[in-house]
Amino acid sequence: AQVPSSVIVKFLSQENEFAGSPVEVPSDSSSKQLEELVNSLLENHEKLPYAFYINDIEVVGSLRDTLQSLIESSGGFSTEDTLTINYQPLSLYKVRPVTRCVETMPGHTDAVIHVSYSPDGKRLASGGGDMSVRFWNVTTSMPMFTCQGHQHHVLCTAWSPNGQHFVSADRSGEIRVWDPANGSQRGSPMRGHRKWVTSISFEPLHMDVNSVRFATSSKDNTVKVWNILTGLCETTICGHTDSVECVKWGGAGLIYTCSRDRTIKVWAVDGNGRSQQKLVRTLSGHAHRINSLALNCDYVCRTGVHQLGEAVPPDATPETLQEVALQRYQEIVGNDGERLVSCSDDFTLFIWKPQTDKSPLQRMTGHQQAVNHIAFSPDGRYVASASFDKKVKLWCGKTGRFLATLTGHVAAVYQVTWSADSSFVASASKDSTVKVWSTKDTKKALHTLAGHEDEVYTLDWSPNGASLASGSKDRTIKIWHH
Repeated sequence: AQVPSSVIVKFLSQENEFAGSPVEVPSDSSSKQLEELVNSLLENHEKLPYAFYINDIEVVGSLRDTLQSLIESSGGFSTEDTLTINYQPLSLYKVRPVTRCVETMPGHTDAVIHVSYSPDGKRLASGGGDMSVRFWNVTTSMPMFTCQGHQHHVLCTAWSPNGQHFVSADRSGEIRVWDPANGSQRGSPMRGHRKWVTSISFEPLHMDVNSVRFATSSKDNTVKVWNILTGLCETTICGHTDSVECVKWGGAGLIYTCSRDRTIKVWAVDGNGRSQQKLVRTLSGHAHRINSLALNCDYVCRTGVHQLGEAVPPDATPETLQEVALQRYQEIVGNDGERLVSCSDDFTLFIWKPQTDKSPLQRMTGHQQAVNHIAFSPDGRYVASASFDKKVKLWCGKTGRFLATLTGHVAAVYQVTWSADSSFVASASKDSTVKVWSTKDTKKALHTLAGHEDEVYTLDWSPNGASLASGSKDRTIKIWHH
């Protein structure tokens, strides 16, 4: 089948509303020209950037290329019918790629295992092998507080989405809650896990504006839900037969867990201090232990009300904040619901629609070794995966289709993080470098950030887009700017 010289198209938004009436466009139109067309159909005063999809395939070059690949993959489309093109708004604010190290922050006396920015990007916290948690001032790059108390390596940390609590967990399974405003410990340590904690996930802000509940997964095969106000464990989720590697608290009252027992389980949890849970479904398909999960709403759940380029009014009521957070969540998941991606030691990834289906949308293959970490871009359009095969791969966040391989690291890649506008992805590697990649040009890394003297274990791109922090086995944290 040949692609006709022109096609009649209609533009459909994520809210299932058509932009104007169907129009005839030449097949050689580029995505930029489609963008101008949609802007005029919607009568936008200010031109907005958009991405276009036909049957979940993004229009990257011209319309003709996309239609050609449609014909090859699914046997075509009817030229008689009006072609539906889905459009999705992109981030208005641009983040500039980071290129240089502005600060090296010593202080930790052992490897830095975790660094993460607060939801507003104004503070940075780190945890490491020296059993301490440290808070840093981002503007001055000076240490603010050093929090002692853990008796073992601090393995994982998390900010609450309202930025008022910071939780750390160590290798003995003990959890501590800190107050980022003054570095003091809240309440006594939370004990209950018999082995070390593998991940921490807070209940999203639009579900609870005070952010008092969080879930922890552990090597002891359980997941526990804790309440910061009472300091108690509200419920213990049992059901996995081996270590639970990752837990994610979704935006619709579901908790997702993945385990070394090769399954992902979906739990419904209700609130109000009782936290009863029931198993909704089990997602199986992986042939080996599952290392990590990512949700398309991870970024909005993490940042709550803080959006790139938009200030939160200081006098906003909790209700307003909750509305803003809910609106951001709904914009990301749309009518399609949450997307979940899992990665495993079987070298593959799976993409799921976990709210409705127990069979995967797509099995994503291509990595040659275990896949260690995955992250959705903030707008949910892409997934980046980091593997021990020294590669980072990009996939479509809707369908799981393979998009590109980012080649350049000379040792295992440990972690990936996205810029707030979804234009760039940064990767941390065993080869002691951080590489910054652009989604537009995937041939080679945009910048290689060298300077660490040993393996880079962790990195985080600030939600306000200004800086990137990396933490290394060389016991330092480096801050990178444009």
